[in-house]
Amino acid sequence: MRIIASVFVAVLALTGCQSAYYAAWEKVGVEKRDILVDRVDNAKDSQEEAQEQFSSALEAFSAAVAFDGGELEDVYDNLNGQYQDSVAAAEEVTARIDKVESVAEALFDEWQEELEKYQSGSLKRDSAAKLRETQRRYSSLMSAMRKAESKMPPVLDALQDNVLYLKHNLNASAIGALQGELSTIEDNVAQLLSQMNSAIAESDAFIASMKN
Repeated sequence: MRIIASVFVAVLALTGCQSAYYAAWEKVGVEKRDILVDRVDNAKDSQEEAQEQFSSALEAFSAAVAFDGGELEDVYDNLNGQYQDSVAAAEEVTARIDKVESVAEALFDEWQEELEKYQSGSLKRDSAAKLRETQRRYSSLMSAMRKAESKMPPVLDALQDNVLYLKHNLNASAIGALQGELSTIEDNVAQLLSQMNSAIAESDAFIASMKN
């Protein structure tokens, strides 16, 4: 499900209150559970996009290291552009994970409070068990997402260092200096892609569990 409606975005912008945002959606039959699933899906999409971007940045860095004639300034411009795009992709991943966390906390608080409204003991126990299981799955999901997120800064830091170095040393010797950095960046990107694959798999599993 893709939730895109400017009227509700406007409500949130005007009130600055998450509870008002969720209440507005509930009035049209969209519960926090639905929003959580949607946001997990969005977070997964941002991680897939980040995977592509970081892979592209690695390719640009490898191309810079293999430089064999041409304009060094073009090499710098390409690498710097890839770095900037990678920063933007990382920020989007973090923003979307934060949004998942926000609605999950609201959902679990509401679910816990509503357990006290049950008159049936058996239904209450069943709902409480489902809450614990959903929280367990969510905890595993969030751990995977945050772990993948933590693998981005080392790559960004290395890219930034090399972009800055190249910016002020546009000569053949600078390219030689970059060569020593390639293996480290390759290792960091490989770790990042692996962790993101794990987070994406966790996202798919969580979404499936919420739709059952």
